[in-house]
Amino acid sequence: MVEFHTPMTPCEFALRHLKEQKGTDMITRRHLMKTGAALGVTTVLPFGARAAANGGDIFATTSSEITIHPISHASFVMRTPAGVIYVDPVGEVAAYGDMPAPDLIMITHEHGDHYNAETLAGIAGDTAPLVTNPAVYGMLAADLQARAQQLANGDSTTFGDLAIDAIPAYNITPERMNFHPQGRDNGYVLAIDGFRTYVSGDTEDIPEMRALENIDLAFVSMNLPFTMDAAAAADAVREFGPSYVYPYHYRGRDDGTQDPAEFAALVGDAAEVKMGGWY
Repeated sequence: MVEFHTPMTPCEFALRHLKEQKGTDMITRRHLMKTGAALGVTTVLPFGARAAANGGDIFATTSSEITIHPISHASFVMRTPAGVIYVDPVGEVAAYGDMPAPDLIMITHEHGDHYNAETLAGIAGDTAPLVTNPAVYGMLAADLQARAQQLANGDSTTFGDLAIDAIPAYNITPERMNFHPQGRDNGYVLAIDGFRTYVSGDTEDIPEMRALENIDLAFVSMNLPFTMDAAAAADAVREFGPSYVYPYHYRGRDDGTQDPAEFAALVGDAAEVKMGGWY
């Protein structure tokens, strides 16, 4: 068999140099940043590399990697060391045709752009477990409910080596509170292999979001009238300071669509903004 080797990127070179120097795979983001600076590497983090085969964004964990595949609006697929996770899968089943089958499905709340029974029936297979908020749990077909776990705000669970925390997601502006009342819907923090991902679901810039710590990757919603505008979303991101952030869920009604480029400008150097092909 002939083996093909591609040239190392500056990030890969920095990572190999550090592993040889430290003699371990336990490489932290802080260590890699320092090594990259010492080597004169312009892009010192392996996070955000583009996966050549499928267009996903690759993010390095402590010893492995996570790949993100935006699907549409609020739906995406995560390939993680714990398995393939579908988050809020809706739309045509064919949109997931190039993705591996899910090992876990997570749903934030019952609105049609986050939960769709027909989509679930087409992608869930016979064994994939689900994690949902209590409202969606009560709507699931019997076969799916039998392998689902409901998490209320503040609850936690595990899926193999993946730790899952249910984070509140709600509106705080009076005229928007009927869309996402406090206590019903979930965001999630997923932690695996030293890497923490925050999925906001539909929310405004609530105190629970601003209080998040040590977030490596965030998905932050922004549209009107359902969630928040770009300025509020960016201000929240500057507060909790993820390393990387995807603006998502940013099309709204009645001129409520938000501009991800404006969001990125407002975030500034507080986080690196990633632009997924959501629409």
